[in-house]
Amino acid sequence: MLRLNPTFDTRKDVVASILAKEERANIGVLEPRILSVEKDGGVVYSWRGATGTTRIGKYDPHSTENKLLYTFDKQVCVSSCSLNKEETLLAVSLSQSTQGDGRFKPVSKCLTLLIEIHPINNTKVLKAVDCKVKVQFLYPKTSRTTVLESHLLLAAEDGYVDQYHITLTRQEGYRVVMQNPERLSRERVAEDFSWVQWDSDTQRLFYLTAREKHTLKCVQFYPDRNFETVFELPLEMPSVSCVTSSVRFVNFGYDHYQDMKDEGLRLEVFTSPTGTMCVCYSPPVHWHKAATYTIAFVHRGCSKTFTVSLEKGSAPANLPTVHPIFIHLDYYIVVYLADHFLHLINCRQQDLLCYSLFLSGADGHIEALGREVVSVSGSRLLDVRAGKMYTIELNPDFLLELLSSARPEAQRLAALHCMLVYLQPNPVMELKIINWISENVMSFDAFDQIQEFILASLYRISNQQCVSLDKLLPYSCVFEKKELPVALTAIPGVKCTPELLCQPIIKGKPKSLQGYWEELQLVLDRMRYFEAVPSPRFRTSLIKEDWDRFQAAMNSEKKKSPHCHRQIEENTKKVLSMVDTWRLDKRVVPLFQEEDQQQRVLVGLMVDKLREHLNRHLSRLGKKKIDLLVVNYAAKLLELVWHVLELMWQKLKLGPWVLCIKQQGSSEEWAMFHVMFRILEATKGLCLPLPPGYSTLLSVLGVRCLPQHTFLQYVDHGLLQLTEPFVSRLMTDLDNSDANEQLKFSILKRLPEHMEQKVSQQWDHPINSACISREYVRTLLEKYSENRDSALLDYGKSCSFPDFLPLNYLTKILWNREEQAQNPFEEQENVDVRFVEEMALKQTQIKLGFEVK
Repeated sequence: MLRLNPTFDTRKDVVASILAKEERANIGVLEPRILSVEKDGGVVYSWRGATGTTRIGKYDPHSTENKLLYTFDKQVCVSSCSLNKEETLLAVSLSQSTQGDGRFKPVSKCLTLLIEIHPINNTKVLKAVDCKVKVQFLYPKTSRTTVLESHLLLAAEDGYVDQYHITLTRQEGYRVVMQNPERLSRERVAEDFSWVQWDSDTQRLFYLTAREKHTLKCVQFYPDRNFETVFELPLEMPSVSCVTSSVRFVNFGYDHYQDMKDEGLRLEVFTSPTGTMCVCYSPPVHWHKAATYTIAFVHRGCSKTFTVSLEKGSAPANLPTVHPIFIHLDYYIVVYLADHFLHLINCRQQDLLCYSLFLSGADGHIEALGREVVSVSGSRLLDVRAGKMYTIELNPDFLLELLSSARPEAQRLAALHCMLVYLQPNPVMELKIINWISENVMSFDAFDQIQEFILASLYRISNQQCVSLDKLLPYSCVFEKKELPVALTAIPGVKCTPELLCQPIIKGKPKSLQGYWEELQLVLDRMRYFEAVPSPRFRTSLIKEDWDRFQAAMNSEKKKSPHCHRQIEENTKKVLSMVDTWRLDKRVVPLFQEEDQQQRVLVGLMVDKLREHLNRHLSRLGKKKIDLLVVNYAAKLLELVWHVLELMWQKLKLGPWVLCIKQQGSSEEWAMFHVMFRILEATKGLCLPLPPGYSTLLSVLGVRCLPQHTFLQYVDHGLLQLTEPFVSRLMTDLDNSDANEQLKFSILKRLPEHMEQKVSQQWDHPINSACISREYVRTLLEKYSENRDSALLDYGKSCSFPDFLPLNYLTKILWNREEQAQNPFEEQENVDVRFVEEMALKQTQIKLGFEVK
């Protein structure tokens, strides 16, 4: 499920460098130990030197070089270590395990030192106390190339954090030393806490207090030496005795000498620049009992507590209790309990459990990962005992495997949603997803995979343009259902208990509410607004009522567009102008090449309804911005459908011969018809438009692939449309065999009257010609005034058949009328009195048996 990419390995990246500088015979077993990972990615580590010393070095991931920082003249136990940004100062905490005489003879349980290392010079004792002390240098962003000041955090197990301001000075041109080391400036940052976490990427300190009730607080550090408490959140935590037996330090390096027995609560906070914050905590898990963990989605104002029943198995003797590992992957929180399960929790869509992936057994196992693993900022994992560090990413190949029919539908939906929204599929993965859809084209019981593909893809594209659309645009087809399927509402073996969170407090000076805190405040404000208004998320079903009314109007006699429809047409023009048609000559699927009035109206109507919805809820963006977002949304929808058809067309190796309806369709054309028909069903269910020309192409494939009676049934049920381009092609391309005649007559009688009159004149057939003649005579005679004066007739006019007096007489009347009245068939150059005369004689000969039809 998760792919581990090694970025650091002490044996590969460090050992060789050490051996190049020291004699291996004098070292014994060389086991470098990772102490900390700084903001710049540098790894600080220690090892026992050849002469019984303890050395501290740094690995630079950018240059892949190792640097010796400091050497203790005896073996010491380093419990915490940090290097400043300029690599001039080293802060070290030594545990009570230090033995022997000398400068660092232990007089307390912990000795904290500040050492000048550029070059190695003075050493300042910061603390000598009987509790654990953690050290961490700040890494402020600054434009200055030379900084002669460092800031050090010192966090004590007694429940306080101090910040030391260390002024430096340069001597002899190269020596960097502390200025007045005996009087370092110090400020109290936090106190009375039971848990503390450092976030190196964002320079934030989170800590948990419990004076009256548990409150999570955050201190933000700024480049100008200032800091302030900007965030507070009351939390309903487990009992105090379960929270922690001693202060827990998170992301303050790793102490290889700490007691491995841990009965306290594991707690971690994750944030992302988009304004999300998740607080994850879990009590220790006892083997053969259920595992419980809670994710508090601060940006959504709710929390979810999961209880997972564990499979019985042999418990490791040295690990009576364990904790699940929390890993942040931006869009997801990963909860991993080795040998049991992996839970990929969606931290943006918590509406249903099915948008999260729960895997157990072999599916939930992460290879090559030990039990002592800590999560490091930047989606990294540190395997402390193995001395390895990894970056983590989701494995798209495994997600594709989860789409197989053997998997539960909830897993397939979560995997599909993850690939489309989170992974932002590349062309190769996108093709694999489309191939999967084509091979599993029938809708599943719980969800429609084509609808999910369309909505999730559009959601991702739109969110990249404006994150404010997160709560307004549909991201799944599931919510269009009247009742949610049971398969999507629960995970077997997992109990979920949702709760509302207390309102967080974001405080501080107005100027400080920038960046992340400003974004979080906007997210919280939007969350409160959307909770107060009904149905904030746009539903495509809102279009259906107006669309049905427009369809009824279009199926009636053809009329000019009324004034109220002009806005709809203007919307459509804007959308079609944004569709990527500049590579039209390279496209293989013939779309956007005709006027498709139905789809044009549906495109304009969707734009109108979506614009109205966004103007109601996001008016602060302005009408121009909203109009652009809406038009782009509709254009991307049409492009997406076109793109899917292009990939399918190329996969099936179809060509322009598909448009010829004289031949029966091949198996490849049948597969294309099936996919296109399912896309039609999916979009029709959501009342979404299709590219102009889609209906014509589908009907061409239908008449090639389906038996005639089946094709007509599809037409009668409204599944296939008899568009004017399709019927015209049918009338001209098919010959007049008995089967084709029957099909043409069946289609003509199903057309609206205005279309029938226009299209029928393209069919060269005696019966059709007779009908045209009769309609022509009827129209002329209805307008002919009742004047029986034979003098009006000009007997001098020529006639092709002077011996056939009845026809001669009728022809002269029509000719006379044609001169007095406008020809109702003037748009058809081949329809006139001479045409009627010829058709009348031809029909008479057929009736008398002198000519075969």
